Amino acid sequence: MTEFTCSFAGTNVRIRALYPETEAFCRDYLTNGEPLFTVETTSEDIAYERTISDRTAIAEGRKPYRFTDEYLETLAVYRKLAVAMSSCDTILFHGSVIAVDGEAYLFTAPSGTGKSTHARLWRRLFGERAYMVNDDKPLLKISDSGVLAYGTPWDGKHRLSRNVSVPLKAICLLERGAKNEIMPCTPAEIYPNLLGQTYRPKETEPMLRVLNLVDRLAQGVALYRLHCNMELDAARVSYEGMSGRPLEEEKG
Repeated sequence: MTEFTCSFAGTNVRIRALYPETEAFCRDYLTNGEPLFTVETTSEDIAYERTISDRTAIAEGRKPYRFTDEYLETLAVYRKLAVAMSSCDTILFHGSVIAVDGEAYLFTAPSGTGKSTHARLWRRLFGERAYMVNDDKPLLKISDSGVLAYGTPWDGKHRLSRNVSVPLKAICLLERGAKNEIMPCTPAEIYPNLLGQTYRPKETEPMLRVLNLVDRLAQGVALYRLHCNMELDAARVSYEGMSGRPLEEEKG
C-alpha cells in the first residue's frame, strides 16, 4: 500500500493505492496540502476494471487485452475520483481540451471520431499560441462565474496535458463531414451528447449531482456542432466560429 496526496481541479485528494506506479502516474499533481477527502483502491476494484475492459472488448468484437493490475488501478482511481469530485462542483469529462491565448476549447465526440486529430490541427495552425490542457479526460469545475478546464494525468495514449486551469470558452461536438462548417447549438440539442461523455456514477446521490452539473455546464458555456474533415482549414473554421474572431485579421 502506498499513500500520497494530489491536487485535482483545485481540490486536494489523498490516494491510497496498492501499487507505487499509481503515485508515479500522478507525479505532476502531487502536493503536500491537506486533503479534503480520500480515495482508496482494493484488489476488488482492479478486478472490476478488468471485467469492464473484457466486456468492452468482446462487445466491440475484439480479443480482450491483458492489462496489468498497475494500469487498471489508475482506472479505478479515476472512477472513484469522478464520484467524489461531483461534490466539489466538478465533473470528469471525455474530450480534448486545447487552449489558445488563455481560453480553452473542448472537443467531444465518440471515440475514434477524430478529437485528438482535430486538436493537433489547432496546434499546427497556432504553433506556440496553443497547447493541450488534456487530450482525453479533463476535469471541469463549474461555478456561477463560468467553467474552468483542468488537466489530469488521464490524458490519452499520447500523454498530452498540463497541470493548469484555463477558462472554458466553448464546447464543440465534432462530427465527420466533407465540408467544414460550424453552427451554434442549444443546450437541449447537445445535452444528451454532453451527458454521454460525462462519467456517470451508479450511486443515486452522486448521479443526481452529475446531472445537475451537466445541466449547468450546458447553460453556462457556448455550445457548437462542427462538421469537418481532417484538413487544416477545419481548425480555422472551428476557431473562427467559436472565438468570433477572423484568423486573417489576427495574422495581419
